[in-house]
Amino acid sequence: MNRLMIVACATALALTPLTGGAQTAEEKGFAIAQKSDLSDKGFGRSSVDVTMTLTNRAGARTTRALQIDTLEKSGRGNGDRSMIQFFSPGDVDGTALLSHARVTAADDQWLYLPSLSRVKRISSANKSGPFVGSEFSFEDLTISELGKFEYRYLETRRVDGMEMSILECTPAYSRSGYSRVLCHFDTKTNQPRKFVFFDRGGQRLKTLTLTDYKRYGSVWRAQTQTMVNHLTGKTTVLEFGPFDFNARLGRNDFEPSALERL
Repeated sequence: MNRLMIVACATALALTPLTGGAQTAEEKGFAIAQKSDLSDKGFGRSSVDVTMTLTNRAGARTTRALQIDTLEKSGRGNGDRSMIQFFSPGDVDGTALLSHARVTAADDQWLYLPSLSRVKRISSANKSGPFVGSEFSFEDLTISELGKFEYRYLETRRVDGMEMSILECTPAYSRSGYSRVLCHFDTKTNQPRKFVFFDRGGQRLKTLTLTDYKRYGSVWRAQTQTMVNHLTGKTTVLEFGPFDFNARLGRNDFEPSALERL
């Protein structure tokens, strides 16, 4: 969730760099997505405090405090593991979500609800539903994994004052809530900057914009993520504090049993 976005590959052969000959639109699209993914390798683990601000069509705002811990993926076919914990306001205090991202298979996700004092596994059929009332869906929280989509390069042009490569990203997951996503990557830093989501009917649904990038050693992190729902007029903004890449986190902190210990 801290990096929200990216994508595609059906076989191990697709991961081999292309040599010689002209690239197809699909090959070029994958190469751009892969380059962005590789720029994030080696961070290991991270922890960050986040402020989530929900704004409805009338302008009324609600603010939430949460923490996101992440463990970098290990092994082909797996994605990062993340734990999201809410601390305020009272109606969500204690709520936690554990995600084990997968590449082409359904993500494994578990939700802890303090009101029920139990851990609930999220069905693969419910991934497009809203996460704790925000404009982010459960699916969006693990969307950054390379392999989640199939890519096709469209064009490179200036968007929001930056030169960006624009790809058409088609979900590889059959139960995705999206028919396609227009993925924008900054050609200078290779970082994702904007994602335009289209629902299964082909209508523009949401736009996610990533801004205020900060470099931590060899990796980049957007300090602000803004998701706008074009159908409801609602907005969710995530504002990230400093990332801690020396957090004392291990694999046991990202198992379903860890939710019960919270």
